[in-house]
Amino acid sequence: MTLLQARPTSPVAAPAAPKRPNPLPGLAMFCWAVVTALPLLWAVVSSFKTDDEILNSPWSLPASPQFDNWARAWTAASIGRYFFNSLIVVGGALLLTMLLGSLVAYALARYEFRGNRLIYYTFVAAMFFPVFLALVPLFFVVQQLGLLGTYPGLILVYAAYAVPFTVFFLHSFFRTLPSEIAEAAVLDGCSHGAVFFRVMLPLARPGLVAVGIFNFLGLWNQYLLPLVLNPDPDRYVLAQGLAALSVSQGYRSDWSGLFAGLTIAMLPVLIAYVAFQRHIRAGMTAGAVK
Repeated sequence: MTLLQARPTSPVAAPAAPKRPNPLPGLAMFCWAVVTALPLLWAVVSSFKTDDEILNSPWSLPASPQFDNWARAWTAASIGRYFFNSLIVVGGALLLTMLLGSLVAYALARYEFRGNRLIYYTFVAAMFFPVFLALVPLFFVVQQLGLLGTYPGLILVYAAYAVPFTVFFLHSFFRTLPSEIAEAAVLDGCSHGAVFFRVMLPLARPGLVAVGIFNFLGLWNQYLLPLVLNPDPDRYVLAQGLAALSVSQGYRSDWSGLFAGLTIAMLPVLIAYVAFQRHIRAGMTAGAVK
């Protein structure tokens, strides 16, 4: 009977300790959030203060909220009129931009024809063209068309300004949509227009919502184009109205009314971003992979 010699067993390797996450990115994001949110919060709080509180105790809470600051800014400072002017211009430009941009992006993404890539890269190149270089010829073109200082003139210029980015953004969405669905719709008797509006456009909803929010934010805060193309004070958009308000209220030392008007102007942007932030994240990633 032979005895088996016990073999030395190799020690079991201990599991590697999990790596500790790097706190620097989170700290950087926190600092960025504080730097971004603190001025907005300070402006909102200041809109409920009196002028003495704003000048003497700028970092304290208001002793008694002054809601009449908002009413005074809305009526006496004409913020209400500027607000509705912006709604008309931005709403019309957004509808026109989304319609034209989605049509062009769909045609460039789903149909092969001579000059397809040339047209696409022309839209991409237009995104990098500084708009202030075209202000002088744009002014004379709008003036010759009789649209200077009118709602249709601003709507058309806003749409032309936003269409290149819309085409670039939606192009990838339409390229990733399955072709089998469109082919099945054609076999069922749908025309090309019906396939676009009834089949492909609903499938691209995440991208439409995302690019719509980006366009809304950009057009709502637009100042240079209306400054040159909208000289009529009765048709001032909100950015022009705030610039005029900062001059007039600054001379009158009505700082509370100025902060109230500023808060009214940024409320739609904040509401739109908070309400659709999930759709923005989904839209940014939906067209990235097939």
